[in-house]
Amino acid sequence: MRSALRNPGRTAATATLLFFTSQSFAQAVAPSQGATLQAPQPSTPLTLPHSHNPLATYRPASVPAANLSNSPRIDALMHNGVLELSLADAIALSLENNLDLAIARYNIPIAEADIERTKAGGSTRGVNTGVVQNTPGGNGVGGFGSSSTGAGAGGTSGGAGGAGTGASGLVQSTLGSGTAVNSYDPILTGSANVQHSTSPLSNLTIYGVPTLRDNSINGTIGYQQSFSTGTTVSFTYQGNRQTTNSPYSFLNPTLNSQFNFGINQPLLAGFGRGPNLRYLRIARNNKKISDEAFELQVISTITQVANLYWDLVAAFEDEQVKERTLGFANDTLDLGRKQLALQAIPALDVTKDEGEVARAEGDLTIAKSVLQFQELLMKNALTRNLDDPTLEVMPVHPTDLSAVAADSAQEVQAPTEIIINDALSRRLELKISSINLKNRDISRDAVNNALLPAVNLVGQYGGVGLAGLTNPASTGGVVSTVPTGYGGSFTNTFNNSAPNYYVGLNVNVPIRNRQAKSDQYRSELETCQAEILVQQQRKQIRIEVRNAQYALQQAQARVAAAAKARDLAAKTFDITGKEQQLGAGSAQDTLLARQALASAESALVAARTAYQKSRVELQRAIGTTLDDNGVSVASARVGTQTSQVIAPQP
Repeated sequence: MRSALRNPGRTAATATLLFFTSQSFAQAVAPSQGATLQAPQPSTPLTLPHSHNPLATYRPASVPAANLSNSPRIDALMHNGVLELSLADAIALSLENNLDLAIARYNIPIAEADIERTKAGGSTRGVNTGVVQNTPGGNGVGGFGSSSTGAGAGGTSGGAGGAGTGASGLVQSTLGSGTAVNSYDPILTGSANVQHSTSPLSNLTIYGVPTLRDNSINGTIGYQQSFSTGTTVSFTYQGNRQTTNSPYSFLNPTLNSQFNFGINQPLLAGFGRGPNLRYLRIARNNKKISDEAFELQVISTITQVANLYWDLVAAFEDEQVKERTLGFANDTLDLGRKQLALQAIPALDVTKDEGEVARAEGDLTIAKSVLQFQELLMKNALTRNLDDPTLEVMPVHPTDLSAVAADSAQEVQAPTEIIINDALSRRLELKISSINLKNRDISRDAVNNALLPAVNLVGQYGGVGLAGLTNPASTGGVVSTVPTGYGGSFTNTFNNSAPNYYVGLNVNVPIRNRQAKSDQYRSELETCQAEILVQQQRKQIRIEVRNAQYALQQAQARVAAAAKARDLAAKTFDITGKEQQLGAGSAQDTLLARQALASAESALVAARTAYQKSRVELQRAIGTTLDDNGVSVASARVGTQTSQVIAPQP
């Protein structure tokens, strides 16, 4: 079961999902024709810097300041005081300027820094596994009545444990647990000191002086290194020079030196590369999770921007409908006033015409305010800042209208099961969960190892050297057999003339072992919990794909019905207009027919917008958003997108 869960849909056949026969949709997702825009230069790499200067290790590394300037693409899209946008241009601008993506880009070097930390034996700090959704608009995400999961700054996974840490309803407090891991970075230690001591004595028997004075110079240097097998080696060297005023000391000064080489190797708990490299393996998997999460962020941002774009198109087209309605109402009012002047109609008809103009003006005012707000939301999603007051108030005109794309696009869908299998192989949520399961396997193996008793093989080998000059104050007449200089003491330390060594076992057996046993069992429970989540995600993806298909079918039906209703309303309006000209109908009848036509046109705009957004959702549910929009993750990482902009019309 676990094997199947960790390879979700990888063997599923990939089929062509959507075929759009209209040229208008190709224009909606393809780069705009015209002058080629040079992509902005990629941002400065944010990876941890490396230097051949050994002192750089002890100096802080600075991160380049964030770029908060808009890309030059937005200036190239300004024509005669209007920002003209195609869907492809909007997506390209979002990849270059959207702040959600700018925030998410930092997660990749953060994960790489975690790898560097764990290479030295440190525990993982965790990586971001959520989607940043702070940009308002696009189905109300991030601040306008949104209750969508994941809104906010995204979730950060737990590191090496911690009470109650978790994500997506999962407990992962044992992630990274196990035996302690020593630092793999070598440690160099040293100390030096000069000491003087004066000690009054009660008699002359032991030292031959009433007051003993000692002067000593001491130095110690040490080196320690741990390895991924659990082995720790250490080396220590000590040197000492001591002088005294005691005549009973045969050497004055006395020169001592010694070294000690030690090794410690765990044999049960903490043995091998598995438990000792678990942090590094988890960090590398977290880097993969970070890569997948960034791609998921790109998909989320593109989906949001596409929804914003079609909302803008809807507001733009609805405003045009309201403009035409007001124009006809004004024409009707002018005609009515002329007829009233000729006493051809009663004054009440003109009053009704004036009321219709007032109503149309109110509708147009509302439509204009909605359009302005949608323009602001779009500019906010496509810029790093809106400090330029000209840009903030600049109108935005969409060049890909829903009327063109929705009327001619005919979609041929592959069988549902093929689409679902393709979605299961594409969806990044399953890939992230699969990698997370691998991390849990690593932690589970480490926790199992920590159940074992601690049995360590220890060994030491050392040597001692002695040198010094004969004390001239000594009255014993003893002749020294040791070298007189420090060089002799140093040589004797390493020539095995006075070796010290031992080999042994250190055993630590915890009785009952309840803490380790509890962690081990909890790790098993958490792994099972994560596996169930994978199955839940697979079911959720199936539901999302089918729901997106149903929504698209419903949207197509609504577009067809709304188009037919608009055509009938147009015919009715034409008939009532002709009847009015022939005297068989009144201006009020024509106005009512025009109102019905305006309502039908607005309903058609809303239906086409829902159709376009349903198609965007189907792309997201299947996992083809990037392919269908010609976006590469590599370009999104550096914030560049090769595209073209519409050349200004002569």
